[in-house]
This record gives sequence, structure tokens and C-alpha cells, in this order.
Amino acid sequence: MDSALQKRLAESFRCAFAGLAHAARTQPNLRIHVALAVLVVGLAVLLRVPAAQTAVLFLAIAGVIGAELMNTAVEALVDLVNDGPHPQAGIVKDVAAASVLVMVVAAVLCGLWILGPPLAGGVAGLLR
Repeated sequence: MDSALQKRLAESFRCAFAGLAHAARTQPNLRIHVALAVLVVGLAVLLRVPAAQTAVLFLAIAGVIGAELMNTAVEALVDLVNDGPHPQAGIVKDVAAASVLVMVVAAVLCGLWILGPPLAGGVAGLLR
């Protein structure tokens, strides 16, 4: 790889990590998503969830976090170009937030589908 390409690639990663760090500092919902992701991954390991199902969980987690990051970017851009409250700005922000909600619902359903049976089996085993 040539030097100029390496520099551009390094700068791209630097910017991406700076954006991730900014979102982690400023977005409480992102921190909640990350905490829940750690819990889900921990449960998947503890319950010995098969690799393919664990991959689905990782994709669901990435979808939620990606949607939250896009929502943060949309909100920042709307705030930048809009001087004050505007009905269209509110719609843009609401729709961006709705995309996060859709991903969260899908991720929760995936989590319940994958983790529900082994969790129920573990609880049933404890109650015997």
C-alpha cells in the first residue's frame, strides 16, 4: 500500500474513532445501548449460544449502535442548519429517532428469540 493511501486510511479511522468518542461522551442512549450489548454478549457466552446465533446477536447490536450514531449525526446536522424550532426540523429528527426504535425492536426480538429458550431452560432447571 502506498504512503498516501495509508495516510488517508489512517485519517479515515481517526475521524471515525473521534466521531464514536464524541457520541459516547454526549449521547446517553448510546451508552445504554453499549451496556445492554455487553449484557447480551455476556449472556450469549454464559449460555453457550451457537456461533451462528451469536453472529445474529452481533449484527443486531451493530444495527442498533449504527442507527444511534446516524441519529446523532442527523440531529447535529439539523441543529447546524436550523436557527431555531422548525416543524420540518422536528420531523427529520423524529424520523431519525424512529429508525433507532425500529432497530431496537428488531434487536430485542432477535435477543428474545435466541436467548429466550436457553434462559427459560436455565430458570426451569433452577426451580426443580
